[in-house]
Amino acid sequence: MRKFDLITVLGPTACGKTQLAVALADRLGGEIISADSRQVYRGMDIGTGKDLADYRINGKIIPYHLIDIVEPGTKYNVYEFQGDFLKAYREVTARGAQPVMCGGTGLYLESVLRGYRLIPVPENPELRESLQGKTLAELTEILKGYKTLHNTTDVDTAKRAIRAIEIEECYRKTPVEAYSFPQLKSLNIGIDISRDKRRELISRRLERRLQEGLIDEVRGLLESGVSAEDLIYYGLEYKYVTLYVIGQLEYKYLLHELEVAIHQFAKRQMTWFRGMERRGIEIKWIPFELTMNEKMDCIVEQMKN
Repeated sequence: MRKFDLITVLGPTACGKTQLAVALADRLGGEIISADSRQVYRGMDIGTGKDLADYRINGKIIPYHLIDIVEPGTKYNVYEFQGDFLKAYREVTARGAQPVMCGGTGLYLESVLRGYRLIPVPENPELRESLQGKTLAELTEILKGYKTLHNTTDVDTAKRAIRAIEIEECYRKTPVEAYSFPQLKSLNIGIDISRDKRRELISRRLERRLQEGLIDEVRGLLESGVSAEDLIYYGLEYKYVTLYVIGQLEYKYLLHELEVAIHQFAKRQMTWFRGMERRGIEIKWIPFELTMNEKMDCIVEQMKN
């Protein structure tokens, strides 16, 4: 019987998460479950860094899940991820394989590791009608009647406060078992990379992606019918390259602005991971500088503790 239900490999962009997760899955007889909010989209390959060749190791391909599962232009969300994760997790464990979750989308990772209880909440026209015209202060007081407010972003606008009330009202009327999520015991491995090294790898990878045809990939998505608005919504590479393709950003500014945005994104990832630790999720950080075999030995040793 396994000591851990799940092994999670996380870290900021460009730190080598996938290669480590694949090597780990190879050693343990595992399969990868991706926790990346953009790799779910088909046809968005270069900009999301799918690097599917990385899943080949020692002459075989490590099975992976939750990559290329929805069409570009849709708005995939954390609720859908949880459902898809559970389906993949159960399939992997039914085969007797070790599930290895790998990704950098903090919300997706935390929704599994902390067992968020989420249900799809439809709009409630009657409730919304009853709340129209109320001030933000009044809406805040109503929301406080449902829960203690830890997240002030729920009440930074009246629109968000109404949606938060709508969600809480739906939860109040829904039996807990209808939206429960299993508590999984996970060994969480983080790749500890210095800021300077991270920035170096991000810059190098961005140049490589542009050389590999990132701009052509975005043009192809636009020509296939995906709207510029949707691509901009996905952020980072797709936002800035789309702005360039539709003529709203000059090429000479593309690389610099995109590079800055990715560096800021990586910083936000690390902030989220540190927040996860404060919220009770233990992460074992291993140095980026170690060789792959040394990293593997560290993880195997952690599995014994």
